[in-house]
Parts: sequence; C-alpha cells; structure tokens
Amino acid sequence: MKNVPRVAVIGAGCSGITALKNCLEKGLDATCYEANADIGGNWIYSEQESHSSVCETTHIISSKTLSEYLDFPMPEDYPDYPSHEQVLRYFRSYADHFGLRTHIRFNVRVERAELGEDQRWTLTLSDGTTEVFDYLLTANGHHHHARHPEGIAEAFAGRYLHSHDYKHNRSFKDERVLVVGSGNSGCDCAVEISRVAASVDISIRRAHYIIPKFFLGKPADTFNKGLQYLPGFLRGPLQKLSLRFQVGKYAAYGLEEPTEPVTKTHPTLNSELLYKIRHGKVHPRRGIQSVAGNTVHFTDGSQGTYDTIVAATGYKITFPFFDRAMINYEEADRIPLFLRMFHPDYPTLIFIGLFQPQGAIWPLSDMQSRVAAAYMTGEYVLPSKLGQEAEADSDHIEREFTRSKRHTIEVHYHAFMKRLERELAKGRKRALGKERELVG
Repeated sequence: MKNVPRVAVIGAGCSGITALKNCLEKGLDATCYEANADIGGNWIYSEQESHSSVCETTHIISSKTLSEYLDFPMPEDYPDYPSHEQVLRYFRSYADHFGLRTHIRFNVRVERAELGEDQRWTLTLSDGTTEVFDYLLTANGHHHHARHPEGIAEAFAGRYLHSHDYKHNRSFKDERVLVVGSGNSGCDCAVEISRVAASVDISIRRAHYIIPKFFLGKPADTFNKGLQYLPGFLRGPLQKLSLRFQVGKYAAYGLEEPTEPVTKTHPTLNSELLYKIRHGKVHPRRGIQSVAGNTVHFTDGSQGTYDTIVAATGYKITFPFFDRAMINYEEADRIPLFLRMFHPDYPTLIFIGLFQPQGAIWPLSDMQSRVAAAYMTGEYVLPSKLGQEAEADSDHIEREFTRSKRHTIEVHYHAFMKRLERELAKGRKRALGKERELVG
C-alpha cells in the first residue's frame, strides 16, 4: 500500500483552515500548528499589542457573497459587509463543520522549519518537540510584521504607533492626529479616530483611488463582477466612469486625481473617508518631507503639529521559521512563485494565501488548497519548466500593477480564480498523461 504523505500546515487563520480541510478531504495525514488558543488568526480581536488582530470596529471590505469559501456559504442573515465578530464565527463554524479542530495543535508555534536532503521537513516546535513531514504548507499570513516609514518614529517627539497596534479610538480623545497612508487600514484609522480626536490629518503620498463600498445599491465588488464579462478596453473606462458618478472629482476633496487605470493599484474601499473630508473631520495632506519635534513638514510646503502619528504603511512579508538564506522576502521587489504558491527550488514547500487580491483572500486560498492537495496526492502534475513559469508570474504582476512593494504579490480576484481553476484541470491532464507513460 502506498504511504500516505504527512503534511504540516502552519497557521489556523483563514488560509490555514481551508488548507487543512482540503488536505483531509484528500485523505492526507495533515496537522496544523497554531500559536494562538483558537482558530481565526488576525480575526481574533485582542487589545494586546503582541497579537496581530483586527481593530474593534473592523468590517470586511469585500462583500459576503464574494468572500465565502467555495463550498461553505456565509449565513443568509449576515449583512453585505460582516463585522469581524461575524467573520470569526463563520471561520469557527467552518472548522467545526469539517471536523478540523482535532487536527490542529493550538498554542504551539513553529520555531524552525528545516529542509532535509530527502526533501522532508523537520519542524522544531515551541513545546520542545520535533516532527518530520513530507510536505509543508505555510499559511502564516502577511499582515503581522509592520513596515515603518524611515526616520519618522525617531524624529517625532509625540506618540508614534503603527496601524498594526491600533485597536480602538479611545486613547486619541482630543488629540491632534496624523495618519500616514491611504490604504484600507489608514482610511479606517482616520475615520474612526476622527470621531473623538480634536483634529485628524491623513498624509497621502501619491494619488490613490478611494472607492465607496456601494454602487447603485449593490456592494462595489458585486457590481464590478458584472464588468468582468466585458473586454478590457471597455471594462477599464466603465469602472472609471462609474467612480466619477459616485465620487465626482477627487480634487473636490483636496485629493490628487489618479491618472492610471483603477485596476493598476490595490483599491481602498471606504464610504466614510470622503464624507469625513467634506465635513471637515479629516484633512488631506501630501507626503511627508521631514519631521522635527511635534511638527511635520509636507512636500507641498505646508506643515502641521501633532500629538500622535499613526503609520498605516503596510507590512513586510516574513517567515520567521525559515533560514533567511533560504527564504527571505522582506524587501523583495519580486516573489517568483508559480500560482503564487509553488517555489521552483523546493518541491515540498507550498505557500497558501501569499497574495494580495483585489477582493477576498479566503475563496482564492480555498482554490489554491485544492491545487495543493491534488498535487500532494499525485492527481495534479506541475508544468515541466516551473522556474520559467514562476518568473512569468512575477512578470505578469509587474505589467498589471504599479511598481511598488505594495503590489509585489497583487492579483486580480476573478482572473486569478479562473487561472487556478484552469491550471488544476491542465495539471490533472498532465498527471493522466504521466500515468499512461508509466503503463506504456
């Protein structure tokens, strides 16, 4: 009888639990390691700074119908944009429905993952034990190691924190606050803090699309899904035109007007920021030129005085359990992985969820996990020139998106889903061809 491969999954967040579920469905001997006491990853709200978590008022920014796992719909009574409490209940319901908990070792951190000459993995665990596996699936996420803007924390005399450590707005009452960054976290922080602060400014370095969460009574991503059936030369202008109907000119809000197509950058979905700007509760600023004491000088020659700076400046991609000489993507401009998951040099290492979609991550991680499980059971065979395919993936990202570390792992939701589905079918055909060769 053929040996059943042993599979380790690192992380029981949204990507890790679907990786585990798909492994178990294929009959693989899978164990998941989770540093926390329960599933959910950063969707477990905690005020502890050491825990990377959502903030108190977080709601998802992709609609529920485009955020649910492929075979496990969200409850019908959930709103279009569920809260973090509802999302966490959904994840836990998923784990219970598929019987995942008995395969997860909670409160156990993977300290080291070492690859042997036989391509098997030895994991050193925080409880002092070691385990050996045939395959390693990393689903530890990429929103836990904060990226700080250079020189600001050192030069600023007031309170400085990264949005990673922002949990609620209560400590900002009556303060003068500067939020740095106009991504989803930055806009959320600016809106929430403006409810209690004396003043809130938001520093935006480059022109950026701020997109309301609804259009014509529908969630924005549901509306945009309908545009996917149009050719690209029509889709882009229609997206930009629909935004003009919703927002008008960004200059009317004191913001720079983006010139590139909407889909070239990671979108910020926020219906309240523009409202807050026009109500005088949030004030746009340009990029930061310098900081001295409590004063911040901006690139347009203006300046402001602040009690607190919140840097919503993104995250570094880190894998603390790998030898840095082996895997180190912290400052990478390119991460060449086939399907954002297969490394050309390490055939028994698979990344799940190492991408940033223009949409929800969970259904895409589910689809990646289906590919991974089929690969580990021999039902799916990788392309022969994997290195070239991996480089082509990064080439595609550089063509599709604005060059920046923010877009190193960016994907278009619908296009990436279709690609994973097509590649799974192709890989199954390659597997059948390989079987025929062996029989012949």
